[in-house]
Amino acid sequence: MKPLRAKLLFLAGTAAFAFAIPAAGQRDATPAPVLPPGFGDPSDPPAKEPPPKEPVAEDPAAPEVPEPARPRGLPARPLADELPIEDSAVEDLEALALQNLPPPIEIPEEARRPTNPVGALRPANWGLGLDAFGNANGRFLSGLMGRLDAPLPSRWGSILLRRALLSEVSAPPGLNEVDWVAERAWLLLRMGEADAARALVQAIDVDRFTPRMFTVAVQVALATADPAALCPLVGPGRRTSDEPVWPLADAMCAALEGDSSAASQRIDQARRRSGAGGIDLLLAEKVIGAGTNTRRAVTIEWEGVDGLNSWRFGLASATGLEIPEALMKGAAPAVWAWQARAPMVPLDQRVVAAERAAALGVFSHAALVEMHSLLLDSLDPSEADDSIGGRLRRAYAAGTIGGRMDAMQGLWGEGADRYGRFILTATAASRIPAAEERAERAEDLVASMMSAGLDRAAARWGGVVEGKGEDGGRAWSILAVGAPRPVVDLSAGRVEAFADEAGQHRGRMLVAALAGLGRLEDPASFGVNPAPRSRWSNLIAAAARSNQPGTVALLAGVGMQTANWRGVPPDHFYQMIRALREVGLEYEARMIAAEAMTRL
Repeated sequence: MKPLRAKLLFLAGTAAFAFAIPAAGQRDATPAPVLPPGFGDPSDPPAKEPPPKEPVAEDPAAPEVPEPARPRGLPARPLADELPIEDSAVEDLEALALQNLPPPIEIPEEARRPTNPVGALRPANWGLGLDAFGNANGRFLSGLMGRLDAPLPSRWGSILLRRALLSEVSAPPGLNEVDWVAERAWLLLRMGEADAARALVQAIDVDRFTPRMFTVAVQVALATADPAALCPLVGPGRRTSDEPVWPLADAMCAALEGDSSAASQRIDQARRRSGAGGIDLLLAEKVIGAGTNTRRAVTIEWEGVDGLNSWRFGLASATGLEIPEALMKGAAPAVWAWQARAPMVPLDQRVVAAERAAALGVFSHAALVEMHSLLLDSLDPSEADDSIGGRLRRAYAAGTIGGRMDAMQGLWGEGADRYGRFILTATAASRIPAAEERAERAEDLVASMMSAGLDRAAARWGGVVEGKGEDGGRAWSILAVGAPRPVVDLSAGRVEAFADEAGQHRGRMLVAALAGLGRLEDPASFGVNPAPRSRWSNLIAAAARSNQPGTVALLAGVGMQTANWRGVPPDHFYQMIRALREVGLEYEARMIAAEAMTRL
């Protein structure tokens, strides 16, 4: 078994303003503050005591007047009759002091949203059910989530894990209900699923947030390029912690609410108190400048910035700034997925990110096609034909089948991620009739269809692939594990011939998948141990026996803690596929296996 890769930082760069991932082995590790040291809001100086006043005889008949509310840390205001005011404003000031302030609005208990269970997906729309995690210990589950190195190398593994985390599930024993939601949102965020994480965070009323949920909610607001989402958090967040994000968020929110003078005062105060500056403070000023009547024009210079973090990404994307290519190249894969969905970033700047997000499982095939279609509509007609959208249009609607296949072949042969292009052309590939004269292109067509889960369309090519014998190669292996039912020869001799041709690792991965799906007996004779002795193997087998699909999906993600498919041990792969099938997730197991055969 190849050694698992070391834990990576969630965002590149060494700036003190880093967006950190919980460290391995620390269950209670929380995301690091998003602002650098020096941005803190120091505690207010002790308030001066008001000067003593002479005792006044009380009039028992005088009505009691409640003292108006005042900010914490400020001295009590002297009574109006002690102020040396001699103009016509005296009566107005006295009336102001005597008015009764309305009590704070309280949400009736019956109108509050529940904190358990929480989730957007129910069994009717692909949810895994309330008992998806069974009676597994909450601290154990949150520990797995905190240690999981996301994103996963598997698109379909990520799709399944997203479903598990978004399912309406009961909070496990041993963990606070709100913290359970926060843990799920935090993992989704690291997977690149910023919108899914926001759906979980917004399902909890802010007055029920825990300190951990406040920290995650800040990161979600930045990952979704939505600084306005920080505004409901500022007041209760400041009472919970002294995180340095709150003073700047307070200033930005004042600008977004139209109070330009308060925004300017608060940002200037934050600068004076912290003595900090640079790109991070300038980005906050850029958001303030986008408010009403703020009259702040800020120019952002990225020169000298050596890393990208959630604060820089979120505020730059919210104001429509283009992040330099050098910074994006060094960013974590999840950041590319965030950019693909950032609404203020121009469409043409999100195309490359969208293809990477699709390969990660964040973007669907349909969303990717729609993005290229929208971009095509915005192009000059003279440029449209040679664009990706123009060639994709020919892949769907060229006058001949050969023309459609040529258009797809051109798309597959370029781009940074070939698998992302397979996802883009999946539906177009499914429209090509299976025929012997097109057998030489069956491999790419089958891989494209399977990348988007079009297993029945891909299965039509079984006879064509089988007719090529051992030359079927990769297409045969994809159909062997991905088709809804066997459509190619799965005899031991055929499997052995493929394993000899494909190489040791890829051949053993095929054996592991076939055995896990129940399509091959005696995997040990092909070098795959069906009963490896490891704590992980025992845990995923126990979760499968207890019918816990959520726990199985989470443990499957833990079993793929590698940079790519070549690091997944075949013995673990067998356990993973078998456990998924046992808890009723056979379709997902087949898609993961087909992806392995495509990307290895």
